[in-house]
Amino acid sequence: MTAFQKARALALLVPAALLGGAWGSQLIGGLVPCEMCHWQRWPHYAALVIALLAFVPKVSQRLLVLLAALAIGASGVIGVLHAGVEYHWWPGFTACTAAIGGGSNADVLASIMKTPIVRCDAPQWTLFGISLAGFNAIISLGSALVILFLLTRRSRRARAAGAPAIAARRPTR
Repeated sequence: MTAFQKARALALLVPAALLGGAWGSQLIGGLVPCEMCHWQRWPHYAALVIALLAFVPKVSQRLLVLLAALAIGASGVIGVLHAGVEYHWWPGFTACTAAIGGGSNADVLASIMKTPIVRCDAPQWTLFGISLAGFNAIISLGSALVILFLLTRRSRRARAAGAPAIAARRPTR
């Protein structure tokens, strides 16, 4: 398997596995995603579609794998932001982390009624002190870096022939 084929496979498998885990924890595990949890899913949906398109012949497969890696990385960045809110490293910036404001009793009640039930600043599940947002950040950013690294690798055949890296960028079939 060439480096490109590995990168393409990872670009497809990583978002599929992370989305499967997210949906499994929601539907089977009973965890309810917050607003920021949903934000982390959107780049993975995009990466999954883009990575599937990278298997279509006669398209710019390398570019599509690169775009999928960037989408996976974007989900990882959102995961870092979310984990930081959960660990109280920085304040949240959505309604699911906002403190109840002052004012009249009617204003306080209206603020409470608008606040989502699932809080973004309280992890619902952790393993070894790492929340699901933290795991998404670690796995997504790590995978994006691996995919990008694999995209820069030349094939053994091209290295043996002394071909420049540009010439080795076309996948072999």
